[in-house]
Amino acid sequence: MNPIDGEIFYIDKPLKWTSFEVVKKVRARLRKRLDIKSLRVGHAGTLDPLATGVLTICTGRATKLIEQLQAGVKEYIAHIRLGETTPSFDLETQVDATYPWQHITRELVEQTLQRQFTGTIEQVPPAFSACKIDGKPAYKLARKGKQVEIRAKTLVIDEIELQECNLPQEPTIVIRVVCSKGTYIRALARDIGEALGSGAHLTALRRTRVGEITVDQCESVDALLERLETEDMVSPDRAEQERLERERELNRARARELKAQREAQRRAKLARQSQI
Repeated sequence: MNPIDGEIFYIDKPLKWTSFEVVKKVRARLRKRLDIKSLRVGHAGTLDPLATGVLTICTGRATKLIEQLQAGVKEYIAHIRLGETTPSFDLETQVDATYPWQHITRELVEQTLQRQFTGTIEQVPPAFSACKIDGKPAYKLARKGKQVEIRAKTLVIDEIELQECNLPQEPTIVIRVVCSKGTYIRALARDIGEALGSGAHLTALRRTRVGEITVDQCESVDALLERLETEDMVSPDRAEQERLERERELNRARARELKAQREAQRRAKLARQSQI
């Protein structure tokens, strides 16, 4: 394993952990194991503390791939309660309003999902989110009770499916969503509630896929930390030697390519002169 050159780990993020807490745990363990003071570690695609599932962790030079990894299509399983809203659109905050829900049927839910929440949609991200407002995360302003205005974003919902419906006994549904980068499932729950003539908030969320990686391919934080204690590691000195050798080989390859280009140009010039 070569964390300095770059490794990618896929974690099944536990409930109530922030994505950054996972990053800190992995970074601390690797720094201790490699006996180094600093190491770049980051995650590709934040998961809220109340969400679980696929979280991609990159180390070293693999952190340059974060933007590319974040762009992958994501799949979620979302539990939604109808008839109630919260300021954060999930269980992070208390219920602030209730609405009628008895008029909602399974048929109405399915029709609404397919007609209004499939394909390209516009979505206003939650105030309790990392979206920047004048350079500051929106959630910091929202938690201070300040008014937050965020512009709508264009997103793509590739698939949305009603998996469970407990109506009319209970106002709860479970949906599966396959969507593009930047989709807030909390905001989707809010919008579904409004479209159904009621209110709604998220009660549980699990990210089951990012790109081609599914949650059953992920390991727990504890399992990864244990593996980092026992697996063979490339030392920092060796990692630097390997990096320098790769750079030298790239430079040699560029030199060969330039030499071949100059030779081709020389031959082309001689060919033109012979035709005069």
